[in-house]
Amino acid sequence: MLIDSHCHLDYYSDAELPEILARAASAGVGALVTIGTTMAQSRAILLRARAHANLWCTIGVHPHHAAEAPLPTPEELVALAADPKVIGIGETGLDWFYKEPSPEIQERNFRIHIAAARAAGIPLVIHARSADADVERVLTDEIETAGPFAFLLHCFSSGRRLAEFAIASGGYVSFSGILTFPKSQEIREIARDLPADRVLVETDAPYLAPVPLRGKRNEPAFVAHTAAMLAQLRGLEPAALADLTSANFRRLFRKAA
Repeated sequence: MLIDSHCHLDYYSDAELPEILARAASAGVGALVTIGTTMAQSRAILLRARAHANLWCTIGVHPHHAAEAPLPTPEELVALAADPKVIGIGETGLDWFYKEPSPEIQERNFRIHIAAARAAGIPLVIHARSADADVERVLTDEIETAGPFAFLLHCFSSGRRLAEFAIASGGYVSFSGILTFPKSQEIREIARDLPADRVLVETDAPYLAPVPLRGKRNEPAFVAHTAAMLAQLRGLEPAALADLTSANFRRLFRKAA
């Protein structure tokens, strides 16, 4: 059984969601995590998660949305995370690819979510884009100040230094369809080399459909293609890779066990 550890099911209508989930099951995807990006959207996806036994969610504010509404307090996030279906905080982090929101707002948002993840005792899902050094800086500061906490670098597209820092800090790394892209040789080498007990797979659907489905709207069923690439890189049979990544997922996201 594969687990799509990161998808955005709010992009699919209520009418089409049953077909999305059915295709995922047919592809060997036994469970999914739909991800919070704003507080309003987080509350909405929690309702969806409650309606399906094999669906969990995270709650949080994506860095792209950090300036759209007042940021939540750690206490607000922790209260929402008390629901059994909420297994993580985020996604949050830093994204310097775009000029807005400002670095100051994004970093404040990031640290609020770190505090919430610590208080709730569940993992933080981190978005890092063109911001490796600052993600490492914030995590180093938080760990040195208040101790380590569980986290996942999702949709990994960063450099080897950040991946190795995450592993050394007790974190996990998740690979998306980017792993299959022709120009992603460095990411494939990183995915090959990381410790086996720290790697996960995801789609980030509806974005980043893997080869051979580039150009199509991504969906959880397509995580099988990313998993097949990761299995090939690590010299594993697909079933063994599914067992490995699912065990890693449940070790990290303990509320889903």
